[in-house]
Amino acid sequence: MEVPVPHDVPLIATIAVGFVLAAFFGYLASQVSLPPLVGYLVAGVAVGPFTPGFIADGPLAGQLAEIGVILLMFGVGLHFSVADLMAVRRVAVPGAIGQIVLATALGALMARSWSWSWGGGIVLGLCLSVASTVVLLKALEERNAVATVDGRIAVGWLIVEDLAMVLVLVLLPAVAPMLGGTPAPGAAGHGATGGEGWLLPLVWTLVKVGAFAALVLTLGPRVLPWMLRQVARTGSRELFTLTVLAIALGIAFGSAKLFGVSFALGAFFAGVVLNESDFGHKAAGNSLPLQDAFAVLFFVSVGMLFDPHVLMNHPGRVAGVLALILVGKSLVAFGILWAFGYPLGTGLTVSASLAQVGEFSFILAGLGVGLGLLTEDSISLIVAGALFSISLNPLVFSITDWIAGRVGATRGVPAHRQRRLAGLQAELDAARRQAEERQAAHHTLSPSELAERFPVFAGLSAEQRELLLLHFEPRPVEPGERVVRAGDPPDAVYFVQSGEMEVDAPGGRVRLGPGSVFGEMALLGARQRTADVTSLDFGTLLCLSVRDFRYFLRRNPALRERLDALASERRQSNAASPTAEGE
Repeated sequence: MEVPVPHDVPLIATIAVGFVLAAFFGYLASQVSLPPLVGYLVAGVAVGPFTPGFIADGPLAGQLAEIGVILLMFGVGLHFSVADLMAVRRVAVPGAIGQIVLATALGALMARSWSWSWGGGIVLGLCLSVASTVVLLKALEERNAVATVDGRIAVGWLIVEDLAMVLVLVLLPAVAPMLGGTPAPGAAGHGATGGEGWLLPLVWTLVKVGAFAALVLTLGPRVLPWMLRQVARTGSRELFTLTVLAIALGIAFGSAKLFGVSFALGAFFAGVVLNESDFGHKAAGNSLPLQDAFAVLFFVSVGMLFDPHVLMNHPGRVAGVLALILVGKSLVAFGILWAFGYPLGTGLTVSASLAQVGEFSFILAGLGVGLGLLTEDSISLIVAGALFSISLNPLVFSITDWIAGRVGATRGVPAHRQRRLAGLQAELDAARRQAEERQAAHHTLSPSELAERFPVFAGLSAEQRELLLLHFEPRPVEPGERVVRAGDPPDAVYFVQSGEMEVDAPGGRVRLGPGSVFGEMALLGARQRTADVTSLDFGTLLCLSVRDFRYFLRRNPALRERLDALASERRQSNAASPTAEGE
């Protein structure tokens, strides 16, 4: 019996055509040294209702874009670095806030000259005041400037902008009636118009956001890492990935239904909580492919809203938007940094970094349309500004480099500005050291580094160590894999090259990261294992069997004395206080 094949499949058609065109135009954009994001937006224009040919399903694309927003915000939370922000807080916090306020004011004044309402102008100004983190990081990576002082200031600046936009997304629905828009559905005071009754919805929104944040930040660090740990012990990679996505989407959906806050805010807080846990790096890695895929659909859906006719119908407005992004924001940021005492080069680099708009601009514009503060033409202006500003961003960097080179060659850097930059460099170095210590558990160590960390091998010559390393056998492990069981005969010692292990011994539980050793009593004459050792992550162990070690010991009898001394010390230590060593 022949099974009929359905041909009316708008969801599949929207996803398939969106991905195909996004891949095609993204590749073309990269070939001309533009960010692929430009190609994704162009793909959206191609399948939008304002261009001939295939037209994607608008409502479906909007829902797919909402998933993209959730995963984008989840990713922002996962990569949110408190250490980076604190290191540049003295310049990034006041600088970003000041730049947002001034750029928003310029945007509102420009919109008023077009006879827009103040509410629409403010939202337009907010959309144009924030830059794209994706575009910024790409530009800094191409210039090898991510780890420089200028690059760290720019990244911290954008972190503050992102946080400010999260707050705007939360508060805008509450104050929309005061700005001339419509209240958010279900909000307290729904039905009030104009400037009446805005205070109660605002207060109620803040109360709900505060309650949600307190709940997530209080229970989240206790519940979410524990949940991921239990799933990791199953050894299933796909189940771990599914759990990460369930946390992101579940908290986003639950926050909207139970607390009335946006999907974006719920996903952001979920990412922040996981970022502070030991599973943050794994959650980020496992969710990245799906996050990237739906982010592409988000940008495609934004491109669908762009009407190319705006370039012919309102060329002056497009030019005004582009001038505010490329010139207005840059001059404001440069003036703030100059007033704070930073050198010319720093001001120019940060200014060029901010001369574009991206993800949050589109999210905020979509919310503005939903609240009746912006029209579809407004989104076309913002998308046009994004397309042109992102495309011209490499040129802006080239111009600022030329200016910095010409001025620096003739005037140099004043001493007081050099001291300001040197002071910030010292703070950044301290923050980097702390971050490296925190992330040390996720590094991969070489066999020679592992051998150096084991006291028994400390006195070996280079030749002896090289011979010993020939006996090391790599063993990949997966989450949930039981490496050692209590009561088993000790047959090998294990060096953790990458990943994390949990040791469950009579004295309690201990977690071991790269560089740690367990099961070493097997080399010291133990008769049986005294603890269970379970892998918590995908990693690699280096195993040295008792048989191979005894063979090596016979060829290097001088090692016997150190081995006996260590064995005596360990037995005394274990007798005094049982520890979790994975014997």
